[in-house]
Amino acid sequence: MRITKLYKDFFDSEKLGGLTLIVCTILSLLIANSTFGTDYHHFWQTQFQGHSIEHWVNDGLMTIFFLLIGLELEREIYIGELSKPEEALLPIFGAIGGMLIPAALFLLFNYGTSTQAGAGIPMATDIAFALGVLSLLNNKVPTSLKVFLTALAVMDDLGAILVIAFFYTKTLLWVNLFIALGIWLLLFILGKLKVRNLIPYIIGGVAMWYFMLHSGVHATITGVLLAFAIPFGEGGKKSTSYILQHFLHKPVAFIILPIFALANTAIIVSGNLSQVLTENYSIGIAVGLIVGKPIGILAMTFIATKAGICTLPKGINWKNIFGVGILAGIGFTMSIFITLLAFDDVVIINNIKFIILLSSLIAGVAGYLFLKNNLKMTYLEDEEEYI
Repeated sequence: MRITKLYKDFFDSEKLGGLTLIVCTILSLLIANSTFGTDYHHFWQTQFQGHSIEHWVNDGLMTIFFLLIGLELEREIYIGELSKPEEALLPIFGAIGGMLIPAALFLLFNYGTSTQAGAGIPMATDIAFALGVLSLLNNKVPTSLKVFLTALAVMDDLGAILVIAFFYTKTLLWVNLFIALGIWLLLFILGKLKVRNLIPYIIGGVAMWYFMLHSGVHATITGVLLAFAIPFGEGGKKSTSYILQHFLHKPVAFIILPIFALANTAIIVSGNLSQVLTENYSIGIAVGLIVGKPIGILAMTFIATKAGICTLPKGINWKNIFGVGILAGIGFTMSIFITLLAFDDVVIINNIKFIILLSSLIAGVAGYLFLKNNLKMTYLEDEEEYI
């Protein structure tokens, strides 16, 4: 199977980034529950220019993460796995099932309660963690399965972005929103005019971020919008989109996401854990991620395939799809991100972060063991071709 060099770079950075995230998460948990825990927590709450450091990480640095997600999504749509309808439909249907079923299961336990706003939490898949776990299987994994998981996770992230935009926007300041969109339109026109210099896009992107931040729409949406304004051209190595995407891979994987993990997993494990585990929102998140994800992905892809809408790629069977569905239950980054938007109560946020970590751990281990026992040695590294 032929895959692009940029995709290989992306997969390599994501899998190593996933392992880095695991290390940072464990480190953060250990520090938070040590004698330095109070000082560690206070550090992330330190105020700078009217906002905490944690807030700057979540609303500022994560915009760059969303920019990379947007660039990846753009590439998939134009020339990647989503460019051909017959190839795009399988991960699209998988992503739809993997979002709707977990949200429905969460609402089954939380509908009509004060925590029903958390329905978006189990909808998300963490690309870095999922690919990081998949990479541990080395040459047992067919390239087609890696690509399927990547496309599925990218579509999943797009769904999460839309959920954030439409369901977690509380108050709109229309003037600032229109200014932000006006800046985006100007940048989009520059892109269509094939202005390749990145400087106007960076300056315009910062301005758009500022007005989006003060509009009520979450500022990180700026990253996705900016990605589609940057000229893609034919997507070759000389295109502005390619250059920026290639440049962002390692900073995002090894700096931005690890900092996000450190800032958002300073969780003090204390109190009655049995009570935390039996809260309605805890059950909803755990069931949604661990059970809802694989069932939703398998069910929707199976129905779509049997209906003749799409077909399974060569080298993939239904056990592989189910195994990837289990891995998709690793929520982490986007799940925590949505948690911060859905709730204001510090205790609930802390408890949900713990449940997300626990559920993601279970999903990661279960997915790894399931795929390890079901994948054959069908993939050899030296058989890949790069273009």
